[in-house]
Amino acid sequence: MTEERFTSVWDAIEDTAEAAENMKLRSVLMVALTDHIRRAGLSQSQAAKLFGVTQPRVSDLMRGKIGLFGLDALVKMAAAAGLQIEIRVHEPKAA
Repeated sequence: MTEERFTSVWDAIEDTAEAAENMKLRSVLMVALTDHIRRAGLSQSQAAKLFGVTQPRVSDLMRGKIGLFGLDALVKMAAAAGLQIEIRVHEPKAA
C-alpha cells in the first residue's frame, strides 16, 4: 500500500486542485475574521452590524461552517471589518 502525502487537508479531501485552493482561501479568511472578532472583543451582534450581515451568519462563521461562505462574502466581511487582504501567487515548489 502506497502512502499518499498532501500539502494541506484541502488537497486531500477536495476532488480538484481548484476546489482545494478555493477552500484554502476561504479557511484563511474565516480564521482571520474570527480572530478579529475575538481580539476586538465583539459580540456576535456587534460583529454582524460591522460586517453588514445577520447575527446567525456570524454564528455560522464562528462555528467554522465553511460550506456556507463563498470567497466574495468573506472578502466583503473582511473589508467591512477594516482588514487588509493580500494574495500571493507563485509557482509550486519542485518536489
